[in-house]
Amino acid sequence: MGEYKPTIGLEIHAELNTRTKMFCDSKNDPDETRPNVNICPVCTAHPGTLPVINKEAVRHVLRVGKALGGTIADFTEFDRKNYFYPDIPKGYQISQYEYPLVKGGYLQIPIFGEQTENKNSKFQILPMAKPSRILGTVGTNSNKIEITRVHLEEDTARSIHGDKGQGTRDKECSLVDFNRAGVPLMELVTEPVITSAKQAGDFARELQLLVRYLGASEANMEKGQMRVEANVSVSKDTTRGTKVEIKNLNSFRVVERAIAYEIARQSEVLEGGGHVVQETRGWDEGKQETFSQRMKESAADYRYFPDPDLPKLKISEIEEFKNIELPELPWEKRTRYKKDYGIKDEDIEVFVADDTLGIFFENVVAAQRGDVAKAKIAANYITSDVQGLRAKTRATFMMSPEAFAELVGMVMAGEISSRGAKDILALMYTLGDAPRALAEKHGLLQKSDRGELAAIVDAVIAKNAQAVEEYKNGKDASLQFLIGQGMRESRGSANPGVLGKLLKERLGR
Repeated sequence: MGEYKPTIGLEIHAELNTRTKMFCDSKNDPDETRPNVNICPVCTAHPGTLPVINKEAVRHVLRVGKALGGTIADFTEFDRKNYFYPDIPKGYQISQYEYPLVKGGYLQIPIFGEQTENKNSKFQILPMAKPSRILGTVGTNSNKIEITRVHLEEDTARSIHGDKGQGTRDKECSLVDFNRAGVPLMELVTEPVITSAKQAGDFARELQLLVRYLGASEANMEKGQMRVEANVSVSKDTTRGTKVEIKNLNSFRVVERAIAYEIARQSEVLEGGGHVVQETRGWDEGKQETFSQRMKESAADYRYFPDPDLPKLKISEIEEFKNIELPELPWEKRTRYKKDYGIKDEDIEVFVADDTLGIFFENVVAAQRGDVAKAKIAANYITSDVQGLRAKTRATFMMSPEAFAELVGMVMAGEISSRGAKDILALMYTLGDAPRALAEKHGLLQKSDRGELAAIVDAVIAKNAQAVEEYKNGKDASLQFLIGQGMRESRGSANPGVLGKLLKERLGR
C-alpha cells in the first residue's frame, strides 16, 4: 500500500458585473437567451476595429485584490494570448501575462467543527472502483491559501455542439454564440498549496462569497459565470509530481469529485510503476471520472506579447482607482456576529451566505435592543423555521423584524410554547400579522395560571395511575410522560414548565 501526498493549485475564472463588455460597448447580459444579439464589430473582431479598456472591470479586480491583501500593480498592461479555436474570433485572447493587476495575497478558509477527511499528512491509495469517495487529505499546515496573481482578460464565445435545442439540426454541426465573447473575466490563480479535494471546494466557495460581497460577480456556476480549473499532482516526498490540469469544473461538487478522482488515478498509475503524463483532462459526469483531452500547453505555446492597440496603465495616476473602498467582508462579518451575538457557527454561516436573512436578523436584534439571549433564540428560529418556509413556499416574505422580535419575546416570557411559536411563525410569514393577535385568534397562548392548570393536573393523575406510581418509585422519565398527557389534555395550551412544577408538588418529589 503506497502513500501519496497531493498538491493542488486552482485557476478560477469569474465573469464580472459590468454594463458593457471588456473592450467595447456591447451589453454584458448573462441572462440573454437569444444568440448573437449583444455583439458589435469589436467583439466579433472585424478588421480595423480598436478595443477600449473598461475601467469598471479594472476597478472590480483591484477591489478583489485589496480584499485579498494582494499587491496592487502600479504598472500594468494587456497581452495577446495566441491560439486558434472557433470561439476566439480574433485568433487571440486579450489577457495579462507579465504584469497582472494583482500579485500575492491570500484567502482564509473558515473551519467549523470536525473535519471528516483523513487527518494524516499523506494520501492512501484506495480502490479505483469508487474514486468519487476519495477526498485526499486535510492540510496539516493552514487553511490560509496563498494567491499567486489576479488578472483581467476577455471571455470567449460559447460553442454549441450537436443538437442542443439551439437550432442545430445536424448532430454533427457546431454553432457559435458571440454574446459572451469579450465579457470581462477575472482570473485568480492560487499557489500550489491546497492539499485536498475538500479544501479546494471550500476555497472556491469562499471566493464565490467574496466576489458576491464586493459586487464584482454573481459567480453563478450553473450559468458559467464562475469556472474552476484544477492543477493536480501527487508525490511520495516533498518534490512535486507531474501536473495534470482538469478543465471547466462547473460546480463545487464536481470540483471535489474530479480532484478526488484524479488524486486516486495518479496514485494508482505510480503505484503500478507507470508515469503520469502532463496533460489537460476533462470531467465526465456520467462516468464520474476524468478523461484525456490534449497535451498541456506551456506559456511559450501561446506566444504572449503586449497588445499594441491598448495603452499601458499607471494605476496610481488614474483618478477612479485612487480611493478603493470595501464593504464589510465575509470574515469580518463572521467575527462581528460571534463577538456581538455569540450565536452558533452554523447560524453565522447562514447569515453570511444569505444577505436577505442576515439583514433580517440584524434588524430583529436592533428591535430587541441588542439583547444577546433573544438574539440567540431569534437566530435559531430564522435559520431553521424561516429558512424552511422560504424553501417550501414562493410566498412573499411578509414579516417585519419588529413582529418577529415580539414573537421571540413571547417565547421567552412563556406566553407561547415552542410549538406554538412555529405555528404562529408560519402564519406571520405570509400574513404579516402581529404575533399576539395571531396567538389569540388561533388559541395558541399558553396557560400559566396555576389555579387554571390545577384541574388538568388532577385529571392527568387520575387517568395515569401506573405512570404516577412509577414516578414515585424513582422513574424520572414518567414525569415527562405525565407532562405530555397534560399538554394533550389542554390541547397544547398549557405551559409545560408550570405543569411540571404542579405535578412534582402533587406527587411529593
